[in-house]
Formats: sequence, structure tokens, C-alpha cells
Amino acid sequence: MSGMLYVVYAGAALFGIMIAEALYLLYAGQKDRRAAINRRVKLQEKKISQEQVLIQLRKERGLDGRSFLSLESLKKLRVQSGIIMPMPRFLTITSGVALAMVATAALYGLPLLFAFLVFPFLCFVLPVQVLKFRRGQRHKAFGIQLPEALELITRSLKAGHPVPVAIGMVSREMPDPIGSEFGVVADEVTYGSDLVSALHNLYERVGHEDLPLFVTAVSIQNSSGGNLREILDGLSTTIRERGKLKRKVRAISTEGRMSAYILTAVPCLLGVGIMVLMPSFYNDVWNEPMTWYLLGGSVAWLMLGNAMMFKMASFKF
Repeated sequence: MSGMLYVVYAGAALFGIMIAEALYLLYAGQKDRRAAINRRVKLQEKKISQEQVLIQLRKERGLDGRSFLSLESLKKLRVQSGIIMPMPRFLTITSGVALAMVATAALYGLPLLFAFLVFPFLCFVLPVQVLKFRRGQRHKAFGIQLPEALELITRSLKAGHPVPVAIGMVSREMPDPIGSEFGVVADEVTYGSDLVSALHNLYERVGHEDLPLFVTAVSIQNSSGGNLREILDGLSTTIRERGKLKRKVRAISTEGRMSAYILTAVPCLLGVGIMVLMPSFYNDVWNEPMTWYLLGGSVAWLMLGNAMMFKMASFKF
């Protein structure tokens, strides 16, 4: 009887494992299908014309000729970051975050004069850093997808398709960011732009450092001829090897970055620990203006040291 009981327990456990695996596979399959749809394809599913899709994508990226700010560098940074939020709303959110940070510090004793000086600085620095962070993430994803996209274009050329059709295939088969970006290229060619100009617009819109190799290869082939398939095959291999070298260099330079992280975290954790364990430790100096000036100077020196360490651990090639 006890042996039969163990068999029932084993069967119940196996059944539970199979149910859990089925649910996981179902969720993973849905996630893969969602990831395979890029922004351009989602707009096409709304049953609007292809021209309206192109207009909407350009409008979301701030490429419709209207800009909230006249600063060209900030506009270019916003375009390359891939943020589709309107610039006024984005600046309003970052300014609100900066105001909340300054107000919180003022409640803890930050002098009002110092707060008035810090607030404009945060309003300028915070959106720029957010856009740079998003651009870095987008470039990383684009760099991983680019060799695969070039291989897809090469296979399409071997099948006899022209270059614009091969680029359009990338826009249908690959997810964002590269799917929508190549889709914009295909739509621009469809509506009157020449291929070289559309590819130059792609580089201005994305800004990835490997794109000029692709743009130059297509430009040379378009003007003087040549075997574009072999060029793209070699280009795909070169970009993959560059990516491997970058990851290797990043792994070697991890020690420098970790040192910067640790040196930044230690004083912050120490201050938080003292405030939690001994809340009255800083009561005598917390409301003194000189305390905040010294803290501001310490943070500035810490950021300067971090910038130097990250500069030493970063390699451009």
C-alpha cells in the first residue's frame, strides 16, 4: 500500500512539473511573438496607408521639421535615443523629477540659495543624461542586430532581389530597433528618395559607428558597380569581430569600472548606515550651510574621479 502511495506522489509531482513547463512554454512563445513585431509592423496593423506609417514614424522621432527647442545637438540626441515621447512632455517630466529632488533636499536642510542654483543645473543635466543612456542602450541593441540584418540582405540578394527589396525584408523580419529603422529606409525609397540618401538619413537617425561601413559599401556599389553580396559578407564578419573585440576589452577593463562603483557606493552606504543606526549623529551640523557646501564639493570631486576612471577604462576603436 505504501509503495502505491509513493507512485501516486511521484505521478502528482510529474504532473505538476509538466503543467509548469507547459505554462512556461506558452508564456515564452507569446513573448517571442511579441518581440518579433517591431513598431512599423504594429502601425501597419492599424490598416493605415504606408505613407501615413512613414509620417507617423518620422513624427514620433522628431523628424517632421518641428522642434520644441532650437538646440540642434539636443534634437539629434533625442532622435538617436529612439524616444517617441514628445519633447515638451519629456522635459516636463525630467524637470518635475529635478524639482522633487531639490525639494526633498531642501526639506532636509539644503539652503534655498543652493537649491536655486542646483535646480537649473539638474533641469539641464538630467534630460541629457537620460537621452544618452537611452541612446547607448539603443546602439547596443542595434549593433547586435546589424550583422544579422546584413546576412539577411545578403541571402535576399543571392535569391535575386534588388537592394531596396532586401532592405524591406529586414524591416518585416526583424524586431526593433533595426526593423523600424530599415523600414523607414524602404518607405523613403518607395516614396521618391534615392537609396544612398535614405541610407545617409538612416545614419543620421541612428548614429551607430558601424553604419558608415554599410552606407559606404552600398554607395560605392550604386555608383561604380561591384559584387555587393561579397562586400556585405565580409562586412558582416568584420562587424561581428569588432563586437567580440569590444566585449573582450570591456571584460578586461571591468576592474576599473568596479573600482569606480565601489568608491562611489562606500561613502553613500556609510552615510545611509549612520543615518539609520544613529539618526541624531548629524543633528548639530545638518542645518549649517557650510555642511551642504562641503557635501556638494565632495560629490563634485567624486564625480570627477569617476569620470577620470571611466575614461581610463573606456577604449574607442
